Amino acid sequence: MNIHDRSSNEEILKEIKRQSKKILVTGAAGFIGFHLVKRLILLDYEVIGLDSINDYYDVNIKYGRLTECGISQRDIEYNKIISSTVYKNYSFVKLDLSDKEKLDILFENSKFDAVCNLAAQAGVRYSIKNPYAYIESNINGFINILEACRNNNVKNLSYASSSSVYGINKKMPFSTSDNVDHPISLYAATKKSNELMAHTYSYLYGLKTTGMRFFTVYGPWGRPDMALFKFVKNILDGKPIEIYNNGNMKRDFTYIDDIIDGVIKIIENPSKAVISWDGDPAKSLCCYRVYNIGNGSPVDLMRFIECIEKELDKKALKRFLAMQPGDVAETYADTKALENDFGYKPNTSIEYGIKKFINWYKEFYYGKY
Repeated sequence: MNIHDRSSNEEILKEIKRQSKKILVTGAAGFIGFHLVKRLILLDYEVIGLDSINDYYDVNIKYGRLTECGISQRDIEYNKIISSTVYKNYSFVKLDLSDKEKLDILFENSKFDAVCNLAAQAGVRYSIKNPYAYIESNINGFINILEACRNNNVKNLSYASSSSVYGINKKMPFSTSDNVDHPISLYAATKKSNELMAHTYSYLYGLKTTGMRFFTVYGPWGRPDMALFKFVKNILDGKPIEIYNNGNMKRDFTYIDDIIDGVIKIIENPSKAVISWDGDPAKSLCCYRVYNIGNGSPVDLMRFIECIEKELDKKALKRFLAMQPGDVAETYADTKALENDFGYKPNTSIEYGIKKFINWYKEFYYGKY
């Protein structure tokens, strides 16, 4: 082999490596999507982020996340791919998953090797008020993703599910081997539907799919509709915080960095078929898998509030209320599958996570922003 041949082969290998790491992240202006994009960029993936930037919550936070990744609000136009001014391996497109025609064109032109679908209409309580938004985004949008993957030879699809799929399951901790046929919100039902739809495409078309059941994610750049954000805001504003089920609740609060660590493990290890399948609903004869990503250590809601008060050095005004429709008293993730398959277990303490969120909140609302 002469020097020219060696050089050519090295360039080919570099190109193959680059192509094998081209990924679409939907929901890229969202809480988890934003953090995933930042991590993938640092891991040298070629990333295209997609988001519709809807107004379910304050769009200024969404635009703030995009700005952190070098995407200027003034440059954003529907269906236009924008290159980051900060990261050479990141681009963003404003697009709605329900727009099948534009989504198909994006897939055809971009030749993705992997997709991580985090775009969804979020929120258990909002699904009771506005159910059609969940069908449009979480069902219609997801089938468009599945079809685009199938028709464009995407090798690997990971997607957000939710701990809410466990519904009225009383067995603790929640295991991916448990029955999840009794959801108590439409949001949960759409997430369970996503898992069933993904299995069908894995079985029929060989698409490698992995569902990720997230447990109460929190941290910097978090969503305004979630408890930590609302508690911190109201305490600082001197307003009462609403505490449901009279405070008799536990949540498996999971820090955002732990979530992202788990997601990266899953993206880099596509699902495999189980030859001697024993009927475990989290696995299959086809390339299908479901994992819990949670801290595995439920925290009493009142203790969570105490940690916030301590970090803010300010007591909360508390308004105790009954349980809300669609809500559950406790969540608790069994993460044995994550540990067994990847040697990984989330373990960030709520004290650390709350501190990091409050530091971000103060900077975003009272600092440079």
